[in-house]
Amino acid sequence: MTTTVTRQIVRIDEELCTGCGLCVSPCAEGAIVMVDGKAKVVREELCDGAGFCLGVCPTGALTLEYRETVPFDHDAAAPIIEEKKAHYIAQHCFNCGVSEDDRPLLPVRTKGDSTWVCTRCLPALIHG
Repeated sequence: MTTTVTRQIVRIDEELCTGCGLCVSPCAEGAIVMVDGKAKVVREELCDGAGFCLGVCPTGALTLEYRETVPFDHDAAAPIIEEKKAHYIAQHCFNCGVSEDDRPLLPVRTKGDSTWVCTRCLPALIHG
């Protein structure tokens, strides 16, 4: 018998998903993969509900919802996270160009683009 819990999890609207794949990289746990040209949450136990994937979706196809699902499985996610760390491609701040290796980056939508911004440039975006 599988235990279920009510928790936050990513939902992907297939009609809005263009299959760009931008949401796959921010999903450190590997819950989101491309299947037949569309992003899918293939293993709900790997989705931690943090939502880092949301900010990079250019069409708004990803949302967070609270619903009944399986608990997040830290043990199952750990080896996937380590594998992705070993082969990641560093992202860069769209404004100053700094790498995520040098400063934390956050997903952001600006001027119709889904991209990344560093923590130093973010306040200027917020406050002008």
